Order: sequence, then structure tokens, then C-alpha cells
Amino acid sequence: MWSVISLGVIVGILRATSMRWWKIPADDPYLDASITPSLQGGDWVLLWRMTEPSLGSLTICPEPKHPERIVIGRMFGEERNTVKVDGSRVFVNDKVQPTESHCTDDRFKVTPPGGGPEVEQACSMEVASGLTHMRGDAEATADLAAFEVELKSGQVALVSDNRRYPYDSRDYGAVDRSTCTETIFFRLFGSGGFFDAKRRFQYIR
Repeated sequence: MWSVISLGVIVGILRATSMRWWKIPADDPYLDASITPSLQGGDWVLLWRMTEPSLGSLTICPEPKHPERIVIGRMFGEERNTVKVDGSRVFVNDKVQPTESHCTDDRFKVTPPGGGPEVEQACSMEVASGLTHMRGDAEATADLAAFEVELKSGQVALVSDNRRYPYDSRDYGAVDRSTCTETIFFRLFGSGGFFDAKRRFQYIR
């Protein structure tokens, strides 16, 4: 009994000071598509909030144009940096973020946010500010306009991990960095529930 009480106290302190668990909304098709292949709507994740999100990390922020809406994106650039997204590639001050290799599962499926059948995409590993993460490639880019923004004081750009179906700074512009206070760092389990062993207890980079 004392062990249970002690564990409860520890969890309570951690939740109050440094982290919390959160379920990613499962009813937002634009958010859902934009965060694949790293995450999915309905995933239960841990959020770190003791220190501010670092460049390259996956963070949640209020959307600048609609603060009641939560957006998830990878943080690129800082004051006086120029961030450009062209197809799958992200450039910071004209330096492209390197791609290391294919993911372990080099193909995945995603439901387009506008509806329709699932689409198969390629998955690559990208390095952003020293953090290696999964990226859904934009293999067909004819309808994806290049995006470029010069960041002002206190601003960052958010870029979706899914480069084919993004919902990021291309839609709502640069983000005030001070509004992004939590980093997604761990998936407890996926939308399929605890017994989906492939999507539980995973560090998110």
C-alpha cells in the first residue's frame, strides 16, 4: 500500500512540475495526416514541460490564427533565420537538413485529410538540429508550393513531419516561440490501444 501511495505522490509531483500525459485528438483529419508517420490521432503521449522545446523537437502550440486550436510541428529556425520548405526538404539559411536513410518500415499509409482512400508514402529519416526523426516524403510535389519565411525576434517555424499533407507554418505563418511550452517525447500507446505492441512505449524524436 505504501508503495502505491509513494508512486502516486511521485506521479503527482511529475505531472504538476515537469510532464503530463495527453491524448492527441482523433477527430481532426488535418492534424492526423500532418503528424504521420511519427504519430497518429488517438495516440497517448507524454509531454515534457520543465524546459522549453529545443530546435528540431516535436512540440505542441496554439495555432496563431486560432489559439483555441492545437497544432503539432517540428521546430525550425530562430531569430533572423530564413526557413524554407521545398517538397520534402527543409532549409535553414539555405542549408538543407540532411536525410540519413529510409525508416525501418520504409512505406506507410495515410488517409488524405480531404477524404478518399489511403495513400502510400515513403518514409525517410531526417536530421534536424542533431535530432533524427521520421519524415513522410512528398513524392509528388507539383501542387505543393515552396514556402519561405524570415523569422523575427522570438519566432520559430513549425514544419509537419508529413511533407505531403502538412498543417504547419505554411498555413498559419511563423509562431511565437514562447507559446510552445511542451515537447512530445514518448508514446505510451497508440490509437489501437495498449495491446498494439508496435505503437507502445516508444521515444518520439
